Amino acid sequence: MLKSLALTLALLAAPAMAQEDLQIDAAILDTCLEATSAEQGDDAESCIGLAAQKCMESPGGDTTAGMSICTGKELDLWDAKLNESYRALTAKAEATDREMDELGSAAEKQQPLLRDMQRNWIGFRDAACGFERSQWGGGSGGGPAGVGCMLDMTARQYLRLDRYLDEGA
Repeated sequence: MLKSLALTLALLAAPAMAQEDLQIDAAILDTCLEATSAEQGDDAESCIGLAAQKCMESPGGDTTAGMSICTGKELDLWDAKLNESYRALTAKAEATDREMDELGSAAEKQQPLLRDMQRNWIGFRDAACGFERSQWGGGSGGGPAGVGCMLDMTARQYLRLDRYLDEGA
């Protein structure tokens, strides 16, 4: 009896232990982004979700919790990239604003507009992904759907800001 109880408990704990071991390979994302920036016409949006998908192929990654964990870990990668691009774009906008002031230009300042845009985008993303999650009516699919939405929108915002950096906005 104790052996069967111990076996049952071990089997129940196995998926949880497997989910704790789920890892994201950041090199998948970085390699994809480098390849799409090096190739003319390639779409960097095709990189969104690749690292999470690979993670979901691991033991425990195909469960609802595993999908949320894998997607959340890729979201963290994109969010770090977004924050880095935002800081760089803020510095660039501030420099442009100073240059325009020195020239006596009446052009609208970029830095406050960038700040407001990003703040408003965060509110929009959070509301949009909350709505996405609500489509599951409280079901277990709402978690992966909500974090998947956050991943997609965060990655696309990073790509948008990164284009501004590349284009000299």
